[in-house]
Amino acid sequence: MTPERIGPYHLERLLGTGGMGSVYLGRHRDAGYLAAVKVLPAAMAREEGFVVRFQREVEALRQLKSPHIVQLYDDGADDGTYYYAMEYVDGETLTDLLKRERRLPWREVIAMTLQMCAALKAAHDAGIIHRDLKPSNLLISADRTIKLSDFGVAQVFAASRLTVTGGIIGTAEYMSPEQAQGKRASRRSDLYSLGAVMYVMLTGRPPFSGESAIEVLKKHQFGQFDRPRNFVPELPSWLDELVCQMLEKDPEKRPPDAYVVSKRLQEIVAKVELQKSQDSLEAPLSDGETRLAGGGEQIVGATLMRDVIRGELSRDARTDGLHGLFNNLWVLLGLLALLVAGGIYTLRGRELNSEQRFARGVKLMEQPPGREWLQARNDYFLPLIEEDPERWKPQVSNYLDDIALYEAESRVTNRRRSGARTKASEPERWLGQVRSRWDAGDLPGAYRLLNEVRPLLEADDQSEPLRKLATRWSDMLQTQLAEASDVEAYLKRILQAADAVAQEDPERAQQIWKSVIELYQLHPTAGEWVAIARLRLQMLDGGSKTGNDKK
Repeated sequence: MTPERIGPYHLERLLGTGGMGSVYLGRHRDAGYLAAVKVLPAAMAREEGFVVRFQREVEALRQLKSPHIVQLYDDGADDGTYYYAMEYVDGETLTDLLKRERRLPWREVIAMTLQMCAALKAAHDAGIIHRDLKPSNLLISADRTIKLSDFGVAQVFAASRLTVTGGIIGTAEYMSPEQAQGKRASRRSDLYSLGAVMYVMLTGRPPFSGESAIEVLKKHQFGQFDRPRNFVPELPSWLDELVCQMLEKDPEKRPPDAYVVSKRLQEIVAKVELQKSQDSLEAPLSDGETRLAGGGEQIVGATLMRDVIRGELSRDARTDGLHGLFNNLWVLLGLLALLVAGGIYTLRGRELNSEQRFARGVKLMEQPPGREWLQARNDYFLPLIEEDPERWKPQVSNYLDDIALYEAESRVTNRRRSGARTKASEPERWLGQVRSRWDAGDLPGAYRLLNEVRPLLEADDQSEPLRKLATRWSDMLQTQLAEASDVEAYLKRILQAADAVAQEDPERAQQIWKSVIELYQLHPTAGEWVAIARLRLQMLDGGSKTGNDKK
């Protein structure tokens, strides 16, 4: 049943419901404008620190100004019920569009994603993470403008126990692996969700699906999805690679921010257009000839010269010696050779100097680890060392070390994931086992095995990149083990508190145990404490049944 009013808004009809409340179409009683009014559950106001967090974070949301973010109009409380009013978009959600169209052309996906990137950049610049980016939160107006709604709602209005203790907030099909593990969300978490939204727009299906939310969340953490091109072969390879990079398990392997994603998307469109123009240059000429290889500028110049000369001769319709001269195949080939040579001379005059080539290489190294790094090494850094090793080797050595480390990690992780049949070296095999334990959530086992492998790597002169990789992994595992220790200490304290009240208030203890199971059953190091919570519940249920039997 729709309430009649809240605050200054008359509520006309229900627009939708969700885990964070219900949204109504409201009209301001004095100003007369329409708004989408979200009414929050009354139970949320009883959460510790809710009102302070509500006021602080709503003020932050009010600062967001973007044509692609739904504007926040008003907020307040009416008789203990909190609400906020936002811009009403008369259109449909991306979910509605996909139900009707199933999947979208890749150019349309890029155009829509560019708008989403603008929304995320504005929010991230303001220090706000969405946490629940999904098709139902993307509103599409009649002119195809995308507006992101519920921006920051999970961060703003979630219960304190969920945000502080690392609870899971978001929608399973579009949630990042770190959120599924209960870790703090970052801007790269939003980029993972954006990658999942792009995936469903391109293919008509999310990257992972399952019979339950728990199953989907586990797949986000440990599963491998099919590349978009497996379903849409005509997809540009660059777009396929970008989506896969955004869906990397490790946040550090994703693009750094929404602005970089938008630039990559624009580059993809430009690359496709350039490829089309190159393909057209390589097509046969109308008279049966084929353009000679040698570069776009020279080919276009030669073709243009030939067409101009023939056009002039045809127009004058003269039969003098000049006409005969230019109808001679060898003369035309000679002119073409002169034009090609002139083009090569011009290009050599524009050749980059060593400082410019070094700057090009450094620019490529600013990209996420990938083929751009290999291009920087092969096209710029190694040739510079060959030319002047004394000058350039000290300047590029750190970059070369980073590239070697990236290649070493790629060999280990890609071999394990793809089931490569070529024989791995012994260090690669052992590090692959470390990574397998790590990805399975066995952090202590991975750390112990790594410490056993490292002395072998230290004694092997041929394992320098793998030795550095092991050092890096050791630091990362130590950090994650420290975080896991904090989680275990917290759960131990919480379960002790539940045991203390179990006799006097069994319902409260039961709720604590259920929350531990629900929030931490996917956590890689909380299995022991989740098992204890399950056991406590079983004991409580058994005791209740025994008491009922006695009655």
